[in-house]
Amino acid sequence: MEPFPENEADVNAQEEHYETTVDKESACTREAIVKLLLQKGADVNAQGGHYGTALQAASLHGYEGAMKLLLEKGADVNAQGGDYGNALYAASAKGYERVVRLLLEKGADVNALGGNCETALQAASAGGYEAIVKLLLEKEADVNAQEGYYGTALQAASANGYKAIVELLLEKEADVNAQGGHYGTALQAASAGSFAAIVKLLLENEADVNAHGGHYGTALQAASAHGFDMNAEDEHYGTALKAALAYGFEEPFPENEADVNAQEEHYESVFVKALACARETIVKLLLEKEADVNAQGGHYGTALQAASAGGHKAIVKLLLEKQADVNALEGHYGTALQAASAGGHQGIVKLLLEKEADVNAQGGYYGTAVQAASAYGYDTIVQLLLANKANFNVQETKYDTTLQATSVYDHEMAMQPFKNYQSP
Repeated sequence: MEPFPENEADVNAQEEHYETTVDKESACTREAIVKLLLQKGADVNAQGGHYGTALQAASLHGYEGAMKLLLEKGADVNAQGGDYGNALYAASAKGYERVVRLLLEKGADVNALGGNCETALQAASAGGYEAIVKLLLEKEADVNAQEGYYGTALQAASANGYKAIVELLLEKEADVNAQGGHYGTALQAASAGSFAAIVKLLLENEADVNAHGGHYGTALQAASAHGFDMNAEDEHYGTALKAALAYGFEEPFPENEADVNAQEEHYESVFVKALACARETIVKLLLEKEADVNAQGGHYGTALQAASAGGHKAIVKLLLEKQADVNALEGHYGTALQAASAGGHQGIVKLLLEKEADVNAQGGYYGTAVQAASAYGYDTIVQLLLANKANFNVQETKYDTTLQATSVYDHEMAMQPFKNYQSP
């Protein structure tokens, strides 16, 4: 084992040295073991288990030396099996550029389907590995291959906010309106993630603003819904500044808070502001491009329901200004009023009622708005709905009656408004 430098004996205090030294030792040890096993007649192409083949295992972890030994002994570079499907997909998904290059030099099929029935190009695009994307495209990877969760590489890059890769794929004539996968289209994928700069880029490249399909139904619904997970974002971008820029937030940071890494409170406030601004910007962009404000489909049914469910009051106002149908019946919640009531968004409930939302409209998972609010114990919203003549004795819904909905979840506070209430 290589001796540690005297001035870096405490490897726990020297993270960088620890990683390079241990990684080097591990790689050397692993290569020696592979060599020994091959000398003893190990089958280089034996299949089975999580990794499928030895070559796939080495590719997944970036063990280049071990890979070279396996390839010299006749390892099948295109063998299929295991969780990642093939060695090229594994290396592309993990971002090992040199490994990808080696596999391609050895004849790896650039368009072979790997894990989750996706291609190496989709995996690299989803992971943000621009150099690997370029390498795969140079080797004639099919830029419009449609498979797997994301459907296309363009959707994969759009969904994860990698603008440079989106630009690269468009330069290579990626079909901006190709449909398939979880999001339906690249525009929906970017809209769902609140990536305003990518939405703008796709629209400039003639993305169909009213294309239907995918989980959200339309791009407008996707933008109006919940957006990206803030907790995941901490790992994805690392700092509030990077997160804000990724979401298209251009307002300058306060001068006395330049070190956003050290300011957790500032991180959260800036991120939330960036995300809200980006989402609102996208909705405005889509509406300017004549997105159908009342298009129906997808999980939420309409954009108004999506925004109401997510608590995005500014977007609800925008949609209502553009004549969104406040009483449209569709989707999981049935109506926007139910969606807002189920989410506990009192300000949006008030706004919808002011716009003449039908307080007793039936449909969706909860049946009525008052049942939705009761199910989660939002007593102030229950009182607001009752004050607007909600009928809590409506039957033929999920809970038969509002009191039943309240009782199921044992919300003492929410039951108070009903005690002296007379049904209209």
